[in-house]
Amino acid sequence: MITIDEFKKVEMKVGQIIKAEPVEGSDKLLLLEVDFGEDKTRTVVSGIAGHVDLESFVGSQKIFVTNLEPRDIMGIESQAMILACKDGQGLALIEANRVLPIGTILS
Repeated sequence: MITIDEFKKVEMKVGQIIKAEPVEGSDKLLLLEVDFGEDKTRTVVSGIAGHVDLESFVGSQKIFVTNLEPRDIMGIESQAMILACKDGQGLALIEANRVLPIGTILS
C-alpha cells in the first residue's frame, strides 16, 4: 500500500502521438515521438507494436507517466511511459473520453 502523498508524486499527462515507428531489431517495440506541450517532444519506447494500428495511432492522445527517470531500452532513451492494461482480449491503451489540451495533468 502507498499513501496518497506517495501517489501524488506520479505525474500523468495527456500526450499526443506525433510519430510512431518500429524499433529496428524488435517485433514488440515502437519508437514514439510524443508532444506534451513542452518546449520539445519526448521520445518514448513502448512494447505495444503488435497492439496498435500505426495509421490511427499517430495523432491520437494517450495518457503517460511523465516523471519517471529516463530508461535506456535497446540503446534508446525512453522519457515517459504510456499507460496500458491487458486482459484475455489483448492490450488496451489508456485515454481520456474526449480530446483535451496536450499536456493536461491528470488529477
